[in-house]
Amino acid sequence: MDIVQVLTQQPDYQTARKYWNKLKERLAKERSQSVTNCHRLKLPAADGKKYLTDVANAETLLCLVQSVPSPKAEPIKLWLAKVGYERMQEMSDPALSLERARATWQKHGRSDKWIQQRMTGQETRNKLTDYWASHDVKKGEEYAILTNLIHQEWSGVSVKAHKELEWA
Repeated sequence: MDIVQVLTQQPDYQTARKYWNKLKERLAKERSQSVTNCHRLKLPAADGKKYLTDVANAETLLCLVQSVPSPKAEPIKLWLAKVGYERMQEMSDPALSLERARATWQKHGRSDKWIQQRMTGQETRNKLTDYWASHDVKKGEEYAILTNLIHQEWSGVSVKAHKELEWA
């Protein structure tokens, strides 16, 4: 409902709520998975009480954004179209995805050495997991151990320690 309120530029919460309810009805009639994927959780409200509230993950929210005719939604819709087109190009030429990853890491300030180590580490892990899969090694803990070893080799810290550094 918060997303609908922003997209429809409704200052009134009740109007946004009515819009959301109508949108859910319309999408349900169309058998849209967006409504199916909106689950209800008890969340605290401004009055301190907990109420069942529709929640959605990012994928479902992006689908809902496409269902709302709004000038605020247009930039998101254009971005989704652009990203979708780029992914289609990457399907026909996978090297494009590697170039995109490299450019993204550069934008985040990663050095060329870091990027090369990261890409080599991923390639190594993929080769090893493919080998393991062909020799009936089961995914799960063994794959996690492998990932951690490779991660530790290129970064100098375990996956867990790295995550703690990133979120600190």
